[in-house]
Amino acid sequence: MSTSSEHELVQKRCRPCEGGVPPVSAEEAVEQVGRLPGWVLSADGRSIRRDWVAKNFSAGIAFFDRVAVLAEEEGHHPDLHLEGYRKVAVVLTTHAIGGLSENDFILAAKINQVPIAAKG
Repeated sequence: MSTSSEHELVQKRCRPCEGGVPPVSAEEAVEQVGRLPGWVLSADGRSIRRDWVAKNFSAGIAFFDRVAVLAEEEGHHPDLHLEGYRKVAVVLTTHAIGGLSENDFILAAKINQVPIAAKG
């Protein structure tokens, strides 16, 4: 996988992944996540995560609803986390390969464009 800008990733579409391909290397993951504002690489290098603080519970759920629509369109589904009543997080990994694929970075770039009513 070659490293892409956030703008370049948004122009791409997720491709079906049923396994049989290696995850991106740790070096590639570090470089790519550095181009995605707000996202961090997990300690084991197998996933990326971004956290937000929504204005309130309803704003967090509305954000998840928009992310869910996007995930269905892309055919790539994140783990969604709600803690307390407004702390929201999205975790991306490609379960079929046990690590990160280009799909994770594509979806992260697209999620960065999803509006959220944040705590002000």
